[in-house]
Amino acid sequence: MDVAMDVFLAVLSGLLILTGVLGSVLPVIPGPPIAWGGLLILKFTSYSEMSWNVIIVMAVLMILITVLDVMIPIWGTKKFGGTKAGIRGSTIGLIVGLFFGPLGIILGPFLGAFIGELLVNRENTKGAFKSALGSFIGFLLGTGLKLVYGGFAIWFFVEDVFF
Repeated sequence: MDVAMDVFLAVLSGLLILTGVLGSVLPVIPGPPIAWGGLLILKFTSYSEMSWNVIIVMAVLMILITVLDVMIPIWGTKKFGGTKAGIRGSTIGLIVGLFFGPLGIILGPFLGAFIGELLVNRENTKGAFKSALGSFIGFLLGTGLKLVYGGFAIWFFVEDVFF
């Protein structure tokens, strides 16, 4: 492989990994799968000393985290007494929150779940708050898992390309 192709693949890999980390916070971008794709591309450069075992383990973790990212907020909302309206509200709140920066991304799911629950049962403010809290905790756990995965992807990239 020539040097230009190696550099192109390394830059592409880095961009995918950074996009994957960004996708750990933004719900419309599947962060871990994109970051894993960046690692896979990096494997085919002369910079990489990663073993196939690392690629396989990261693939398994990516699948597990992607599944958990969907399940944890639902589990959190249900565990705290939420309904489907709270789950839908949480998702809508997250999307709307994107337009309000980091604070919107954090508060959007909480407010969305709260409003969703109130729309179903206007008299149960305490239950709506509890459901929203569960959704918020689930969102934070899922985001945290994805960020840790993205951090490992960055670490493997930096280790292979720069050391």
